[in-house]
Amino acid sequence: MTNVLVVNNVYKTFHVGGKRIEAVRNVSLVVGEGEAVGLVGESGCGKSTLAKLITRLETCDGGEIILCGENMSRLSGSALRRAYRNVKMIFQQPRSSFDPRLTIGASLWEALKVTGLPKKRRSEEIGRLLGEVGRDPSYAKAKPMELSGGECQRAAIARAIAAKPRLLICDECTSALDVSVQAQIMDLLRQLRESHNMSFLFISHDLALVSSFCDRVYVMKDGEIVESGKTLQVINVPRNSYTKALIASVLLA
Repeated sequence: MTNVLVVNNVYKTFHVGGKRIEAVRNVSLVVGEGEAVGLVGESGCGKSTLAKLITRLETCDGGEIILCGENMSRLSGSALRRAYRNVKMIFQQPRSSFDPRLTIGASLWEALKVTGLPKKRRSEEIGRLLGEVGRDPSYAKAKPMELSGGECQRAAIARAIAAKPRLLICDECTSALDVSVQAQIMDLLRQLRESHNMSFLFISHDLALVSSFCDRVYVMKDGEIVESGKTLQVINVPRNSYTKALIASVLLA
């Protein structure tokens, strides 16, 4: 299996109020082509920081991130921008990821602009993208605040796949949604994975979702990976005491 993402010994430290906080410590993980990999752990364990390091929203203090065979720390300028078309991120709060002044169509237009798609084809492609996420092309005229949470998340997914990325990072992308809407979004992600052979790094605290979607899982605690393996094996036969406690807390909820 070809690796789409390789994270090698990455770490990140923040200095807040005179305190040194090791948000990510010596983390390594791999996502293969067409694979869905889960990253689970309690709030504040470093999951979202790691996602920001992978997408270059934050810079690593050490280690390396290899995306589609390219070492991202060695790239800059246009080469870095081209490489990062291969990865897109879907956030927990979709509305906050959109410019509220723009319609959904305008946001998709901007996403398509960087792909080099000719202007005369962009309107048609916007309609196709909205159709792929289960919405009518008329949604292009709406602004984010006019849509429900689920509709806005579908629009965010449409924007994310506009550049045909090889990896989607989902950072708690269903946790703000109702259970029924959450199930619909998960079905959409499964369809995209199958139709595009897309890879996923699925970040969540919801072990049920992870077990139903992910092939493998990494468990994170206090900035470190404490356990990893095939999802059902980790959930059914956990080795690490923290993993056992995490699973027990879900069973008792």
